[in-house]
Amino acid sequence: MIDGRRDGIRISRGGDNTDESRLALMLDRLTADEPLVDRFVYLVGRPPLKDFTGFVTEQGVNGQDADVGALTEEWHVASRYIRELQSREKGWPDDAVIEPLPGHLEPLRDRLFDDPVFRRAFNTVPTDIGIVELDRLVVYQKFVNLSHRELFRRGLGADHGDADVFRACLPFDHPQPPVRWVRTHRNEFVFVSPSNDIRFLESVVLEPDQIDSSRRSGSVAGVVALTVGFGSNFLNAIHCEDRLILLNGTHRAYCLREIGYTHLPCIIQHVSTREELDAAACGDLRRNPEPYLRQARPPMFKDYFDPRLHRIVPVPRRLRQVRVKFEIEESDVPGL
Repeated sequence: MIDGRRDGIRISRGGDNTDESRLALMLDRLTADEPLVDRFVYLVGRPPLKDFTGFVTEQGVNGQDADVGALTEEWHVASRYIRELQSREKGWPDDAVIEPLPGHLEPLRDRLFDDPVFRRAFNTVPTDIGIVELDRLVVYQKFVNLSHRELFRRGLGADHGDADVFRACLPFDHPQPPVRWVRTHRNEFVFVSPSNDIRFLESVVLEPDQIDSSRRSGSVAGVVALTVGFGSNFLNAIHCEDRLILLNGTHRAYCLREIGYTHLPCIIQHVSTREELDAAACGDLRRNPEPYLRQARPPMFKDYFDPRLHRIVPVPRRLRQVRVKFEIEESDVPGL
């Protein structure tokens, strides 16, 4: 039973699988003959009508054949239900509770705090680790890709315990999804991954002694590196105006909620002003925070599991591509 509590965290299984490479290995088990269609849980009734119909007709399998009139009516039915929830569950996300991390997970928390990626990603506002109730989290992400479920479960393993769940939520060892790259031109590289988290990270300047001397073609004066990779990829939420808003890790949280976890360890960023929210948030939460902070009953994590508030949309599988191109210009200028 998942409702039993043990040292402050609600879990469904025991066990202690300490294989820290499991999440990195799980994607390697994909076979080439897997169906190239993913199923998405798309929230209905709250994202604008044109966003919903556009997603189904433009991105869904055979979307051009969809009945737009029926989709519109489906959206209106969900919208009316949301208006009921605004009254019935008014204030439900308010006074968010953050429970302390159980003592037996504190060593893992300390390892997370020592992680350079964590320290750099969460240095703007006060941040700590706590246990949050998933269903009461406010959400701004419109959809969840269900293809992540089996991959995640295979990586988590059948006999997992608290430590495995902590690492799944807060992977300080930073397992990476598969990625391939190719040099397409002298000044251009292309990176491809099934993960939509791959991105251009930053440009950095390195000292000559920071690169392998065997790879130098001359006397190196400096190195400019254009880095491509993945984000910090932690389950984290923003605590603002007494509400907890899920910022990252929606897919992992969905997978764990589906197999019975109601409470999970999460990075909490404590935001006290709208200026801090603008610095810490991203996406629609940064552009338009009012619906998430002011509505009596905003979109909640539990809505992903309410059949009255979502539609399953089959979508052709895609790979994310990052193209990096640089320019070199050499010229003579007058001396000073």
